[in-house]
Amino acid sequence: SLLLGAAALTLAPNAWAQRSIPSAANEARFADSPFRRLSEAQWRAQLSPLAFAVLRERETERAGTSELNRERRRGAYVCAGCGLELFRSEWKFNSGTGWPSFTRVIRENVGTRSDRELDEPRTEYHCARCLGHQGHVFEDGPPPTGLRYCNNGVALNFAPARA
Repeated sequence: SLLLGAAALTLAPNAWAQRSIPSAANEARFADSPFRRLSEAQWRAQLSPLAFAVLRERETERAGTSELNRERRRGAYVCAGCGLELFRSEWKFNSGTGWPSFTRVIRENVGTRSDRELDEPRTEYHCARCLGHQGHVFEDGPPPTGLRYCNNGVALNFAPARA
């Protein structure tokens, strides 16, 4: 486990997320997307350096730096790489970790993979259309799901609900 403040967060692989999200089928649905054909140079031209590092190189932004942590309006959170809707505002909660966190995700719009880059295995999730890294899912979230989709804020854009 990793100790952040007073809360211990489990970094064990999330078997539930791996089983319940049909990653291969979700990714195959977008196989012909023009976002899949962008070169590294095109991605670099389209994204900020930090967004490129997170979305394309699976880096992590510093905790507490995203303006989305303070976003409270109704709306949707979309992939910053391609605009695909990934989360709804009613699923967002303050996890105290410093990253935007959600209790659920639009399942058909993400893929997952096992991430063993740290000592403990984790479940990484990414946009199914552009394959851009979003974050990791943990089993320490609030009801009703018990899940915490911990997202890099720079990997998302917020789209306010229409009045």
